[in-house]
Amino acid sequence: MTLLPMPAEEDFVTHFPLKSYLATLKNPNVRAASGMSADQLLQAQRYQFVTILGRSSVENFETILDHLLAWDLLNWEEYETVKLSRHLFSSSRNLLDVIICKGTRACELFIVVLKNIFHSSQLSGLLLMNYNPPEETDKSTATSLASQTLQKRRPDLVRKLHGRTAAVLALLHGCGHFSKYECDEIQLPIYTPSQQARKLLDLTKGKGDDAAHVLLEYIESEPGPIKLVLDNACIKYQEKLSSTLAAQSRFLTNYAGTENMCLEDVYVNCILEITNTTSESGCLRSLIGLEDIFGPDGVLNKDADVVLIIGEAGSGKSTSLQQMQQLWATKQAFQEFTFVFAFSCRRLNFIDTEVSLRMLLFEHCCWPDDHQDEVFQYILDHPEEIMFMLDGFDELKFQFTDEERHCSPTKPTTALNLIFNLLQGNLMKSTKKVMTSRPSAVTAMLRKYLQKEITLKGFSREGIEAFIKKCHSNTSNAEHILYFVEANSAVHGLCHVPFFCWIVSNCHEQLMQNSGDFTQTMTDIYLLILDHFLLHFTHNSQGVNEILQSQIATILHLSKLAMDGLISCNYVFSAAHLQEAQISKEDISLGFLVHSHSFSRAWTANKNKNYEFLHITIQCFFAALYITISDNVGESTLYSLFKSREKGTSSCMMSAACIESFPFSCLQSNVEPERRRKTMLQEAEKSNLQITANFVSGLLSGRHRNLIQKFSGIPKQSKKYKLVKNYLAKGIEKHFLSIPPAVGEEKKSMHALPEFVWWIKCIYEMQDNDLAKQAVSNLEVDHLKLTYCGIGPVECTALAYVLKHLKNPMGLQLDYNSVGDIGIEQLLPCLINCQSIYLRANNISDRGASKLVDQALGCCNLQKIALGNNHLTAAGAKILAEGLKQNNSIQFLGLWGNKVGDAGASAIAAALENNTSLLWLSLVGNNIGSEGARALALMLKKNTILEELCLQENNLIDEDIEHFIEGLQNNSSLKVLKLSNNKITKKGMEFIVTALKHNTTITSIWLGRNQMTAMEIEEMTRAERRLTF
Repeated sequence: MTLLPMPAEEDFVTHFPLKSYLATLKNPNVRAASGMSADQLLQAQRYQFVTILGRSSVENFETILDHLLAWDLLNWEEYETVKLSRHLFSSSRNLLDVIICKGTRACELFIVVLKNIFHSSQLSGLLLMNYNPPEETDKSTATSLASQTLQKRRPDLVRKLHGRTAAVLALLHGCGHFSKYECDEIQLPIYTPSQQARKLLDLTKGKGDDAAHVLLEYIESEPGPIKLVLDNACIKYQEKLSSTLAAQSRFLTNYAGTENMCLEDVYVNCILEITNTTSESGCLRSLIGLEDIFGPDGVLNKDADVVLIIGEAGSGKSTSLQQMQQLWATKQAFQEFTFVFAFSCRRLNFIDTEVSLRMLLFEHCCWPDDHQDEVFQYILDHPEEIMFMLDGFDELKFQFTDEERHCSPTKPTTALNLIFNLLQGNLMKSTKKVMTSRPSAVTAMLRKYLQKEITLKGFSREGIEAFIKKCHSNTSNAEHILYFVEANSAVHGLCHVPFFCWIVSNCHEQLMQNSGDFTQTMTDIYLLILDHFLLHFTHNSQGVNEILQSQIATILHLSKLAMDGLISCNYVFSAAHLQEAQISKEDISLGFLVHSHSFSRAWTANKNKNYEFLHITIQCFFAALYITISDNVGESTLYSLFKSREKGTSSCMMSAACIESFPFSCLQSNVEPERRRKTMLQEAEKSNLQITANFVSGLLSGRHRNLIQKFSGIPKQSKKYKLVKNYLAKGIEKHFLSIPPAVGEEKKSMHALPEFVWWIKCIYEMQDNDLAKQAVSNLEVDHLKLTYCGIGPVECTALAYVLKHLKNPMGLQLDYNSVGDIGIEQLLPCLINCQSIYLRANNISDRGASKLVDQALGCCNLQKIALGNNHLTAAGAKILAEGLKQNNSIQFLGLWGNKVGDAGASAIAAALENNTSLLWLSLVGNNIGSEGARALALMLKKNTILEELCLQENNLIDEDIEHFIEGLQNNSSLKVLKLSNNKITKKGMEFIVTALKHNTTITSIWLGRNQMTAMEIEEMTRAERRLTF
């Protein structure tokens, strides 16, 4: 591995006292007053600039040079000198030296370029000023020679030539400007498409104006990259690849244990949510369809090519990628891609020999029948027409790193290093990569290479209904199951997770026989599938208890295999593994183990001998069974399972050869099993261990004590139960002790650590009210913050179970999670102990708002409801309005970023005319116009309690403001009115000034970003000082 050079000692040397200078710069007021120039900023922060540039990609650095050439900040000699250096750190130093010597304006433009190229997070450590870019030259009036135009438009031309280099070279060669040798040299595979475009521009500029004119004329005549007509070899390969992917994705691989489920027959869209951080309203979340994942919304890094889909276990990640494969293979979507290559990260772990990109694509995905060289060359020449799919990034045995660079498509390296360099763009830059992962595996280093991050949130209420109906062709049966599921709040919440929904749909007979009241937890659901598979296998009328008794040996064998795999991060089992675990063909036929079909030819001969559990959560469930029922599991194993872990991903990194011979060659047989398990649990995958711990908690609960005692003695079960209960109580207590004291008069608040939610879920699985009371007995905070914690309906159920035992009411903040309408139902039991509830950006509709209002009416402690950035319409606003008419405790209501419109605003206004509690109302960004404005103005005339009204980002015009005159003149409670970002002109401002002459209560009216000139703003400010712009 080549080590990159670090910033040198001279990078710390500046012409100014560095420490005192930077200390001065940290104060923005001092910095603005001191007037530090751009060249001084570059010199003072030279080390930081060198570090950022040196650690960036070659593509980013060359893009910076493109802009500097276009703006005449570099001449060609300087350009070549800067590029000559072998390493980016050296090139970065040379570039800074050149720019600083050119003066202040050159440094200003250099900073402008950096801000355009790098994401703001990459420049967060720098202190930068805002500077104006150079004035653009009108192309229609430009009189520059064609060769000069190539330089002035270089950044734009590099982008436009992307994917068209071959076509332009063919044209220039046909016109006699380029030789065949020159065309071949530019298209060498060692160059990325952008580098090929730059070499084409450089050579064309040297050929003179005639060649440059031909190139410019071609670029202007073509609206965008044109997909070349495929030759016969590529067409044949595309057909074979399509046929292969269509066959692979036709059936649901995860659910194929006892039946073949055709993807087309049962597929239902899950909720896909993308975050848009560029909105003026802040961090907004929007829903997209699977076909739109490459759209413009939610782009975090425009230079990256990786789209990451994250979701918890069972949320439908693999199924979503299967659907994408099926859509492409059947020509229903994604037809902008000529070739699509799909890989399972779990199986990539088993490639234990070095491979090249060509070997990975052809030998481990789909082999071209002939003309392999031509097909591979097309792939290299047209990366924008290629899509890679990587399923289960969290299952890779090595953590992502960008330290070892690999740029050759033909030179072999490890499969994982190949994948890591594909993600970085060192290989096949401009190909689209779609990757799935659980959130715990996504590191800060990986996020640097993500174009966008999409969250998969499972089924909506409508999705649950559609899936169950698709699984049951008999309409009557489907309706009966749906009625039962919706009548059982806990089961309905679990069905939000697609895999759980499949279990419920598959095991509905046992579920209804056991009665819904008994089925409450995730453990209950998985015991159902155990019952179902055993009944399916025996084909007799024996009771469940008798069947379990007869299959104890099989369950013990499967649970031992699952446990050994879990602690060694192994999820694919060979025939040798099964033999050592004493698993027979009859045991396999139960359906919990399914064939693992490898894409590798080397594995094809043995594919019938490799197995994996039906789903990763099934393996975790059986591992939990082993921990619960085995006499060989002691206190140290339980402690290792439930103890707090700081690291987010495992460092379990066993080689494929070692895994093949697991468990004996990799596990130290001379060490006693209990100590060995304790040691290996420290390195196992955290997310899987947490799922296993949830199941252990549920299996040890009093609800399942009789069942577990069939496998193990009563004393040992009782001891394990007490140990787990003690671990959970101490874990929660330790978390509470870490809460810092309140500052001054501020309320004491707690921002929960990620493991807090896991502990809560374990407590819920135990279904122990005494433990739940004990868990919150020492929680002395006024505000519990659980933002960005992945809270869905399942987590809401567990939170409500614990928080309903609070001694004193507190605020509950659940912003930016996945609560949804189903989650709202799960939270209702704890609302009585909430002073405030924040549910911003949680995909809540009118149905969820209705459930919330029904419960909130009887909660005298609830004072604040925040439902911003959800999906409420006028119907939801009317429901809230009816609630406000009957409630005298709600003081704050936030509805910004919804779609209540005029009808919703009018309903709320009517409800507030005689309201005696609401002090603060936000209707920001709700598309409110004249009708809503009139209703709100009339409300102000009658209301005597409201103190702040927020109406920014609506459609208010001058005539609407005129309606507010009488309302403001007769109102004696309103203190702040916010009207920024509307369509108000000076005329509307004058109406406000007139109204304020008769109102002494209002302290501020916000009017920024309306349709006013600077002179008019100054005039209005002099006329009325309470106007804020």
